[in-house]
Amino acid sequence: MQKPNYQFEKRRKEMDKKAKKEEKRRRKLEADHSPPVGDAAGDAAAPASPAEPAS
Repeated sequence: MQKPNYQFEKRRKEMDKKAKKEEKRRRKLEADHSPPVGDAAGDAAAPASPAEPAS
């Protein structure tokens, strides 16, 4: 029977952890630079000005 290669398992685990952390960082940066979805939709649906009378 072959003995386990613990160094390979450790290296793969560390690489997976690093990739997950990088993906999380990238999503966070993307969320910070994009406008909030709720505000953009609310502004588009709002009337131009309620104080102006319709003629």
